[in-house]
Amino acid sequence: MSCLDNRAKQVLLEIARKALRVAAERREPLEELSQDVAQGESTGAFVTLRKRGRLRGCIGQIGTGRPLAEVVAHSAKSAALEDPRFHPVEPDEVLGIEIEISVLSAFEDIAPEKIEAGRHGLMVSRGWQRGLLLPQVAAEFRWTAARFLEEACVKAGLDRDAWREPGTRVQGFTAEVFSEAEFPAEDRPNLELRPKPSYSSST
Repeated sequence: MSCLDNRAKQVLLEIARKALRVAAERREPLEELSQDVAQGESTGAFVTLRKRGRLRGCIGQIGTGRPLAEVVAHSAKSAALEDPRFHPVEPDEVLGIEIEISVLSAFEDIAPEKIEAGRHGLMVSRGWQRGLLLPQVAAEFRWTAARFLEEACVKAGLDRDAWREPGTRVQGFTAEVFSEAEFPAEDRPNLELRPKPSYSSST
C-alpha cells in the first residue's frame, strides 16, 4: 500500500464530506470524478463517522477494483445511510460529524502468532460468513491479539474459537488512517463534485 501525501488525504476527506452532506440532505450518492484523484484501483477503504467522539457509522468496501476516490465516496454515503446499527444521518447532524478514512493494504493470510494488535486489521471468513475489524478497533478497546482474533470471529457470526477450525481463513492487513482532525478546515480543498449513479458492492 503506497502512502498518501497530505494533499491526497485532504482531497479524499473532502470527497467524503461532500458525499456525507449529499446523502444526508438528498439521500443520493456522490462519486468523485476528478481524474487526477481517481486513478488506480483500490484494495479497499472504510469511512468512519463520529459524533461527539462516539461512533455514528462505519462502512467500507474491499476488492471492488474501483478507484479509491469512488470507494471513499460510496462508503461515506453508506456509512451515513446504511449502517444497520444507526438510524440514517439527518441534515442537521452533518456539521457535528467528524470523518475518518482508513485506506487498506492488500489482504494476506496470517498466522495467529503473527498478529499484532493495533497494527493489523483482520478478516475472518468461512464459506459465506466473514467479519472484518480495522486495526484501530483493537487499539481503541485495548484488546490483545488473541482477543482481537476472537472478536473478528464473532463479527463473522462464528464461534470465538472458530479460527482454530479447518475451513476458517484468517487474513491480516494494515491501514493508513487519517481524519479531518488532522487538517484545519481552512486548509482543506473545496472540490466541485457531481452526483453519479450508485453501484452495488459488498461492505
